[in-house]
Amino acid sequence: MTALALAAEEYLGWLASHGYAKTTVAGRAHHLHDLVEFLAALDITEPASVSFSALESYQRHLFHHKKANGAPLSFRTQAQRIIPVKSFFAWMLTQGHVPFDPAVGLVLPKAEHRLPEATLSAEEAEAVLQGPDVTTILGVRDRAILEVLYSTAIRRAELIGLRIWDVDHARGTVFVRQGKGARDRHVPIGARALLWVSRYFDLVRPKLVAKETDILFLSASGEPLCADWLSRTTKAYIAAGAPGKRGSCHLFRHTAATLMLEGGADIRYVSEMLGHAKLETTALYTRVSIAKLRAVHAATHPAGNDNAGGADIRILPAS
Repeated sequence: MTALALAAEEYLGWLASHGYAKTTVAGRAHHLHDLVEFLAALDITEPASVSFSALESYQRHLFHHKKANGAPLSFRTQAQRIIPVKSFFAWMLTQGHVPFDPAVGLVLPKAEHRLPEATLSAEEAEAVLQGPDVTTILGVRDRAILEVLYSTAIRRAELIGLRIWDVDHARGTVFVRQGKGARDRHVPIGARALLWVSRYFDLVRPKLVAKETDILFLSASGEPLCADWLSRTTKAYIAAGAPGKRGSCHLFRHTAATLMLEGGADIRYVSEMLGHAKLETTALYTRVSIAKLRAVHAATHPAGNDNAGGADIRILPAS
C-alpha cells in the first residue's frame, strides 16, 4: 500500500472516530480510492508529491468520465467527489502530512438545481400499494414496507434500520434513530400503515426470525434487509402499479412530501418530517407541487378557463 493510500486510511479512521456516519465514511472511502488510483497512474504515491495541477487533472477526469450508460457525471456528482478530496488534504495539512494544501484552490462545479424526475399521484400510489400478494407471508411484509415508506416518507436506510420498538402504535409515531446527519427524529405514521405493520409483526415476522434480533423488517432468511434488494423490489412494484413512472424507495418520499404540500401542509412541518437540516431543501417540493399553481392559472389566466372561446373553433375542410 502506498503512503498516499495509508494516509487515506488514516483519514477515514479519523472520520469514524469523530462520529461521522458509516455511510459518509464509506462514500468518502470509495471516492478517495478512485483518487489514489488516478494519482498512482501518474506515479504520484506520496502525499507531499501531490500538486494542484495533479488534482486539477483529476477534476478534468471527472468532467470527461462517462458512466456505464454513456452519460457524463452530473455537476452535482462531480462536486460530491471533489468535496472529500478537499477535506482529505485539509486534514493532511493539520496532521503535518503535507507542507501545504494543494486542494485549496479547487473550485467546486456549480450543482444543477434539478427537480425529482417524477412523483406518484395519490391514485398511482394506491395502485402500487396493492401490488404485493398479501396471501403470502412475504407479500404481507412487502405491503407493510411500502405502507411505511409512503406514510412516513423515511429514507431507505432509515427503514432498514428500524427496530421493533421504534414504532409507537399508541402515539402513531415512528422513531428514526441517527438519520441523515446523525439526527434522531420522530415522524407520524398513519393508521393504515400501523395496521399492516401489526399484521406483519404478529403473523409474519415470527416465521422469518432465524436468530434473536430487534430489527423490524427481515429478509426471507431472517437477516436485515439488503439495501439493493429493497430498491429493486420497490422499483418492480412501482413499475407494475404505475407504468411510466420511474423510481424506487425515494419516490415514495418525493410523493408524500408533494401530496402533503398540495393538501395544505405547512412546509415547516413537512421539513421536520423529512428530517431536512435546511428549509430550502424542502422548498424543492413546492416547485414539484403544481396543483395550486394550476388552480391559480385556471382562475386568473385569460386562456386558462373554459370560457375562453375554444368551443367555437371550427375545423375547415382541407382544400
